[in-house]
Amino acid sequence: MALIKCKECEHEVYEKSSTCQNCSTPIKRILVFLSLLTMFLPSFSDNYDIYVDGIAYKITGNNKVEVVNASIVQSTFVIPEYVYKYGMPFRVTSIGNLAFVGPSDILASVRIPNSVTSIGESAFSFCRGLTYIYIPNSVTAIGESAFRGCSGLSSLTIPNSVTSIGDHAFDGCSGLTSVTIGNSVTSIGYEAFYGCSNLTSVTIPNSVTSIGDKAFSGCRGLTSVAIGNSVTSIGYEAFYGCNGLTSVTIGNSVTSIGEGAFRWCSSLTSVTIPNSVTSIGKSAFGGCKGLTSLTIGNSVTSIGDWAFADCSGLTSVTIPNGVTSIGDGTFSGCSGLTFVTIPNNVTSIGKIAFKGCKNLKTVILPSTVKSIGKDAFKDTYFIIQKIEGRFLMPFKLIVNKTRPKENNKDQGGWQRFPTKK
Repeated sequence: MALIKCKECEHEVYEKSSTCQNCSTPIKRILVFLSLLTMFLPSFSDNYDIYVDGIAYKITGNNKVEVVNASIVQSTFVIPEYVYKYGMPFRVTSIGNLAFVGPSDILASVRIPNSVTSIGESAFSFCRGLTYIYIPNSVTAIGESAFRGCSGLSSLTIPNSVTSIGDHAFDGCSGLTSVTIGNSVTSIGYEAFYGCSNLTSVTIPNSVTSIGDKAFSGCRGLTSVAIGNSVTSIGYEAFYGCNGLTSVTIGNSVTSIGEGAFRWCSSLTSVTIPNSVTSIGKSAFGGCKGLTSLTIGNSVTSIGDWAFADCSGLTSVTIPNGVTSIGDGTFSGCSGLTFVTIPNNVTSIGKIAFKGCKNLKTVILPSTVKSIGKDAFKDTYFIIQKIEGRFLMPFKLIVNKTRPKENNKDQGGWQRFPTKK
């Protein structure tokens, strides 16, 4: 015979009983209440063991339970540390996948107890009305898409106990203006804060070792970023389109800057790439039109295609000695560039590498360069032509300053520069 719960005292009674043995409430009233309740519970609502105050719990063993579902008919939830069944306490230790999933404009405030250690995947996804969430120091993991689309959240504190922020965890939280990331977080997942367009600043603590692909992409309101000294890699398009970003501090442990990492950060004015960095990805700083100061660390050996394309505010750049090739379009469209030194280890310059650098007047080019791609210096102050396997250049190009004077005359006209046939 099935057991049901009394609406008045929550005592469990047999369905065919006439009254509740504990408080004498007529069973008919209980059944009417249950029929109304089922309208708000999702299809998997019978997959629970305890139901208290609009929240369903599943026993996970060892006197522990997980929140598996909530009937979002009230604006505020205070999740208890313990729930009871047959008088026995069960500790709430986790918020399950999809537990409070929206879309919902009703849910406004949730307080999670100190007993909870994990927040599951999509636990609060698309709860658009959610303006307050308390995450206690007991939580160690925030799951994938946990708060995705919670556009009403304005501020957030991730406690020091959290070690990982899952993919899409706060994706689309467009109302978020400030976030504090606890200093135990080691990884920030893919698109974790994607599209948080009102977020103005973020400090990534020293505990973080990796920033996932597109982690802060589209955070248009972001003005400053400080990347901690433990971060070793900045992911693909990590800060893509953060067009309000004016300053960024890159930590001394970063070894690689991913493809498109800061692309179209058009307000960025100054960048110092530390000596720890060995590679700069394709289009890493492409479209950073406000960039006027650039320092590239001495350990960089690889600069990707289009890495600094359309950085029209740059007037000069020094390429480190470890670089062996300059890729396609690397400095294309840098219309403010007037002076470039190509280091002695460079053997090739890619096609349209400096195309559109219309103010480029001086290039120091070493004899190590064996190939120059098509239109590498098109639409600049000078032209390079190749005739019979040799490069011909106008005098404004300074060719291998270490050569004997007679082979590098300063007078006008064309000079011959041998190359691989």
